[in-house]
Amino acid sequence: MQARGSLMIEHRLIERMLLVIKGVLVDIESKHKVDPVFIDAVVDFIKVYADQTHHGKEEDILFRELNKKELTVEDRQIMEELIEEHVFGRQTTKALVEANTRYRNGDETALTDIAANLKTLTEFYPIHIVKEDNLFFPSSRKYFTDEEDKNMLAEFLEFDRNMIHEKYRSLVDELEDQQ
Repeated sequence: MQARGSLMIEHRLIERMLLVIKGVLVDIESKHKVDPVFIDAVVDFIKVYADQTHHGKEEDILFRELNKKELTVEDRQIMEELIEEHVFGRQTTKALVEANTRYRNGDETALTDIAANLKTLTEFYPIHIVKEDNLFFPSSRKYFTDEEDKNMLAEFLEFDRNMIHEKYRSLVDELEDQQ
């Protein structure tokens, strides 16, 4: 498998989560309520899987390696757009967390913000994924030898192996800060 293949497999799981979120958006509109624990699960998925794990491999490995190459102006521009889009996803997720906290604390108006942020994520990610899968990943492949691609895939696997430790180290850090 090529390195980009593992990233594309991760995209399929993100797309599945987006379908679940779309279903909950329909419920929010019809029932005018949401389970804050579900929002916590969505946030955890986006933060840990989509951002730290998936975007982490893109930014910390793929983009790092591409920065060592002489990219075309177009490829460099797309890479910079993708980085900006990752930031947008983080900002939207942060706004979702804030709205969920307000909702949990009894602010019914926060439901509108929760729905808006979920809708933003379900509209944003498919476009972002198509840009990566159909445009950027195929174009970026030409910059790597088969050996470099194989080494990047191995680094992706090592990155994934360490993620569980990072997740729970962060959890303990956060709980310690609350004491």
